[in-house]
Amino acid sequence: MLSDEAFQITALVIYFLVMIGIGYYAYTKTSDHEGYMLAGRQLPPWTAALSAGASDMSGWLMMGLPGAIYAAGLIEAWIAIGLTIGAYLNWRLVAPRLRAYTEVARNSITIPSFFENRLHDRSRSLRIASGAIVLVFFTFYVSSMMVAGGEFFRLAFGVSYTNGMLIVVAVTLGYTLFGGFLGASLTDVVQGMMMMVALLVIPVAAVLTLGGVDETVDGIREVGADHLSLLSGTSLTAATVVSIVSAMAWGLGYFGQPHIIVRFMAMRDAASARSARRIGIGWMVVTLAGAVACGLIGVAFFARTDRSLDNPELVVLTMGEALLHPLVVGFVFAAVLAAIMSTVSSQLIVTSSAFVEDLYKVFRPEAKPRTLLNLGRLCVLAVALIATVLAINPSGTILELVAFAWAGFGASFGPAILLSLFWRELTNWGALAGMVSGAVTVFLWSSYGPDIYGVALYEIVPGFIVNTVVAIVVSKMTTVEAAVEREFDAAVELAEAKQAAAEVG
Repeated sequence: MLSDEAFQITALVIYFLVMIGIGYYAYTKTSDHEGYMLAGRQLPPWTAALSAGASDMSGWLMMGLPGAIYAAGLIEAWIAIGLTIGAYLNWRLVAPRLRAYTEVARNSITIPSFFENRLHDRSRSLRIASGAIVLVFFTFYVSSMMVAGGEFFRLAFGVSYTNGMLIVVAVTLGYTLFGGFLGASLTDVVQGMMMMVALLVIPVAAVLTLGGVDETVDGIREVGADHLSLLSGTSLTAATVVSIVSAMAWGLGYFGQPHIIVRFMAMRDAASARSARRIGIGWMVVTLAGAVACGLIGVAFFARTDRSLDNPELVVLTMGEALLHPLVVGFVFAAVLAAIMSTVSSQLIVTSSAFVEDLYKVFRPEAKPRTLLNLGRLCVLAVALIATVLAINPSGTILELVAFAWAGFGASFGPAILLSLFWRELTNWGALAGMVSGAVTVFLWSSYGPDIYGVALYEIVPGFIVNTVVAIVVSKMTTVEAAVEREFDAAVELAEAKQAAAEVG
């Protein structure tokens, strides 16, 4: 008779083998640098949608968000609401126009190269600065996922934090290093489905164990009535408003996340955005609702059973272990790993593309495609190793670490993306000044920003505002080339034509 741990390890081994198998398949289909970085721009809508969702949600969906809901109640659900609104607007507004514009702008395959080509920046400073921002913030982001992986193995199998983290690094590198963007995208699809199923099964099983919905709600209220309030109490105070604004502001981050919007660039065409949006937002609503439910139901579950929970971020894992068959628990654990690894793989690929396309090729434009491919793989390895070293002694919770990197990208790239796509008067100097000022604001505000009504305002808010204002002011002080305006018109026309064709079809 197999032990519980044997069942769980069996499930994880099956999961690891499937991931590596997909990576090998992608390796056989990847022969050049553009294929490694963007899968030849041939992602079908369902792959682009699930890949964007899975690479977005990361370990915070399975650990950070449920933990925040468990500890503070529904007040933290404003994060999920803000993210859903932001993701919808990202698919609706940015996806079709960015896919069309990257074709018009000299077939750009990275966000920094798009900025340079869109704004005709001959100084190369915009490309270099944005490439450097990608390297810095993604190193922190990948590091936060390593922390999640180490915590996962520590709880699930009693493995040391460091060894667990190294296991996650090794397996993720196993399929990312060689499979590239296609490998990351295909594994994201499998991982996204695993995450969704786990976040549906666990809260349902917990409610049934507690005796039904009414008993579960009563159990939550016994711990604290505020847990069921989106306003954290009966009155709407100034501090509550600041908290809600900070949580909702997570949605602003979507416009500037390179590992998400690069999926828009990899779609077959701009017309694919319509069906991809429906698939992606549907998946997102289900998974976020499941994560919120896990955290909230967990309050009643641990209050009314004899089990204890030392770390709120482990509420999904601990409930799954208590409620499900060991083999199913193993696949739930695999789903948590899927959330972590899907984000790591996507971020490593984007970081690699930033180094190769946006830094190395600036100084070595004559480099051969094979050299670029090998250099891209070497960069994936190097960033993973640096992030691992940073994760050995984490300086905050998973949600806090993710929040910093998310704000960094949102405040640096978000306004630049939106202005590039919807404002013809943006100049390269305006985009550069705004981008740098947004990144600097995030760093300064996260360390020295004042509390507002006793609440820390999320640094993405001042960063996004500063970036936008600076970009507009500097752009008004500089001039736009006539060729840039012609390309803007051509991109708008192409995007609108593709969208019209999709609606007719």
